[in-house]
Formats: sequence, C-alpha cells, structure tokens
Amino acid sequence: MKNVSLRARTLALAAALALPMAAHAHRAWLLPSGTVYSGQQPWVSVDAAISNDIFYYEHNAAGLDNLVVVGPNGQPVQAENQAKGRYRSMFDVKLEQQGTYRIALVNDGMIASFKVGNETKRLRGNAESLAKEIPAGATDLRVSQNNSRVETFVTRGKPSTDALKPTGKGIELVAVTHPNDLVEGDTATFRFLDNGKPAAGYSATVILGGLRYRSELGEMRMDTDANGEIKVKWPAAGMYWVNVAPPRPPRVEGAPPAPPTGPAGTLAEPVRRSNYSLTLEVLPN
Repeated sequence: MKNVSLRARTLALAAALALPMAAHAHRAWLLPSGTVYSGQQPWVSVDAAISNDIFYYEHNAAGLDNLVVVGPNGQPVQAENQAKGRYRSMFDVKLEQQGTYRIALVNDGMIASFKVGNETKRLRGNAESLAKEIPAGATDLRVSQNNSRVETFVTRGKPSTDALKPTGKGIELVAVTHPNDLVEGDTATFRFLDNGKPAAGYSATVILGGLRYRSELGEMRMDTDANGEIKVKWPAAGMYWVNVAPPRPPRVEGAPPAPPTGPAGTLAEPVRRSNYSLTLEVLPN
C-alpha cells in the first residue's frame, strides 16, 4: 500500500505540473493551401511536417494520430484523405460551415521511467494507465507530462471565434487580433496562455516562410508582456511561422545537476517545458 500511495502521489504531482515536451532544433508546422475562403463548400488541403527550413520538406513527416480539427460551432470535424509520405503528411478538410476552423496537432501524454530491480523501464500513457501499469515495487520513478501544440486557422466567409476557445492545457493562442484577419503593414496583437494563465515573459519567434531562398533568416524575436501578449507588425505578405516557449533558465557553470526526485519519490522542482507553433497567412495590403 505504501508503494501504491507513493506512485499515485508522484503521478498526481506530475499531472499537476504538466511537464511538456522540450523544443527541438527541428521545427514542426502545418501548411494550409490557404486560410481565407469563400464560395460553396470549399476544401482546404494541409501539409504537416518537421524540418529545419520553414515550410520546406527535408526531414520528416509529422504524425497525424493527434490531429484535431474544430469547426466554427466548436464541434469536431473529420479530416479526410489522410496520408503520410517520407517528408510530409497531408489531409483535407471540407469547409461546410461558415466561420473559423482550428486545425491542430496536439501532444498531451505522460512518460514514466523507473527501475524494476536493476532494469530500467519506460512507459507512455496517461495518469490512470500509468498508475495501473507501474509495478508496486518500482524504484527511481520519474514522470513527465508532454504537451505541445502545432496549429493553424482557416476561415470560410466571416471570421468567428467559437473554435478559438482555449482548453486550459499547455500554451494556447487567445486571438485579440483574429488570426485570419492579417494584412501586410498592419500590427496584430496576440495573447498566449499556458495552462489557462497568462504566458508572461515567454520567448516568441516570428519567421516569414521562404527562408530557404533568403540570405538572412529575417526572424523577429520578442518576449510576451505581463498579460502574455505580443504585437507584430507584418513587414510583408506571406505565410509566417510563430513559435512561443518559456525562457530557458540560465545555466550556472560548475553547478551540480538537480536531483531527479525529491524525498519519498516526489518530483524535486522539475523544470517545466512547453511549446507552441502557429502558421499564419498575411495578405497583401
């Protein structure tokens, strides 16, 4: 009973702290064929990939297991014609309803590592499944919750906001300026939340696509303010990739690494990492 209680406390603490996936050197993105549509029941085609260069296929296709499409009424929409190639995945969404759609790859799972005797084991799942699967005699238990979001927004007709409502998990966009109402030369304001609270002091990066054909990256870097907001003045029309993440804590040279677990197996001041990526289209003035 003591081991079971310890395991439950550790899993509960990990879930509460929500330790998302660390950002990697490669960039994950969604690239829609367009973001603003009119006409009778148009379709949008979307590519999903992970690469060094923005919107260029040269590393890996993104998985679609965690694909979530939310319609203008706030209800799920089925993505059709899903396929996965070597460098990109692809799918289509039929825009049957008027308004704004949210298209996202959402990662929200837990990873546990532990020892059974001298053997190290790892499991993936959620708090409930891990509590059942981790043996009662496990030692050196470490649990983290991975949470990341890669998304874009597409509008048919007049923009709407029901699909943009935050879920309260991980970093999310609150559209002060609607993401499908962006014009070259204008300034947009975006607010970001992390687990439902303002993502204050987070690092934001904005990059215009096509960097493969430019001699300079041309990225814009800024920090979110106390309300989790950034303001972006669009220098040119095109597709942009936006990334938001907490600032990394400074490293102290010569300092010993923090212990992975605290007293009685609880997590000792774990470093919290979360990541959010967004594709936006800025139209000509």
